[in-house]
Amino acid sequence: MGKEARPNWDNPTEFVLACVSYAVGLGNVWRFPYLCQMHGGGGFLIPYLIMLVLEGIPLFYMELAIGLASVVTSLYLCLYYNIINAWSFWYLFHSFQPVLPWAECPINANRTGPIEECKKATSTQYFFYRETLDISSSIEVNGGMHTGQALCLLLAWVITYLFIVRGVKSSGKVVYLTAIFPYVVLIIYLIRGFTLHGAFNGVAYMFTPKLEQLTNLNTWINAATQIFFSLGLGFGTLIAFASYNQYNNNFERQAIVVSFINCGTSIFASIVTFSIYGFKATVNYENCLERTRLLLLNTFNLAESSVSMDNVLEWIEKLNTTFPEQFAEIAHKLEACDLESELDTVRSPIITIVLIEAIMNMPVSQLWSVLYFMMLLLLGMGSMLGNITAILTPLRDLKLLSHISDELLSVE
Repeated sequence: MGKEARPNWDNPTEFVLACVSYAVGLGNVWRFPYLCQMHGGGGFLIPYLIMLVLEGIPLFYMELAIGLASVVTSLYLCLYYNIINAWSFWYLFHSFQPVLPWAECPINANRTGPIEECKKATSTQYFFYRETLDISSSIEVNGGMHTGQALCLLLAWVITYLFIVRGVKSSGKVVYLTAIFPYVVLIIYLIRGFTLHGAFNGVAYMFTPKLEQLTNLNTWINAATQIFFSLGLGFGTLIAFASYNQYNNNFERQAIVVSFINCGTSIFASIVTFSIYGFKATVNYENCLERTRLLLLNTFNLAESSVSMDNVLEWIEKLNTTFPEQFAEIAHKLEACDLESELDTVRSPIITIVLIEAIMNMPVSQLWSVLYFMMLLLLGMGSMLGNITAILTPLRDLKLLSHISDELLSVE
């Protein structure tokens, strides 16, 4: 719908009459009497009036208020997204160090070894929770202001402002960068990911369906939720974007093309991610086999060349049969090395932790870290452009704010 086609109700009475004209129709004059007669006349009025109070008025109110509600929703989403952008800035700046700070655990105060908390977790988890978030012991404890994160958040908002300060005139140019550059990085990561050891184990895992998941209701709920989240449905952003289209714009073709590009990008990004998952899972699996191999060599009188990672599982069965008593003494030390289990557990609610753990094991890890967090930043900024547009477009349409310049409105 073109910008000039958006109605502006100068008189509240005209708005009410328009709503009445829309709502009152054949449903009132023809269908209601029929239902009333079918259900016994006045007996139908009782559930009808109850449903009016419980369902009709609340939903009607919600639909009238949905415009303002979408503005508030987009505002909350902006606050959430820019925090992630601030994290991306934080990691990006730290990626230029000779040694990535999340690659090693810091030394304890006595300088006798790494910090105990970091040893129990991993260096990447320690850096995220202690250095990046600096979390307190509980929600009741105020951890104070994290100066570094506060500055990164301020930088994220300043850049967001520069991107949208001139409205669609400036944001329209920015989207060339925010939309295209992530694909360039994903292609680079795809090429690099496919050269990693064990990458195809992760890709095979991605495309091997576990049919039992189809009977899991949460699978369908999460799939439906992801479609809403991925396409940005229900936030008002698409309505705001569409309002700037030309009147005769072929929105049907655009809807199909954008939807397929969007979902195709999700699958493409997953292939890249699962190639790195496969690399990390394979490294974990082979490290497990190596620890098992060393345990067998140190316990039994075996030639070092006779036990390899390829046959270590066979040696476990053989030694368990040949030396049951001696084997029973180390049984509790043996780990269950299984590649499928590693692929099942390599994921994390915070995908950044998993990926940067894999990036640490790549040559020139600083380069891959910089590319990754630059991509995250541009993706986050692209999302911010849409959400900010969903906020500013309705505000610009309000005549009460017509005297405010675009630059000042963007700041507010």
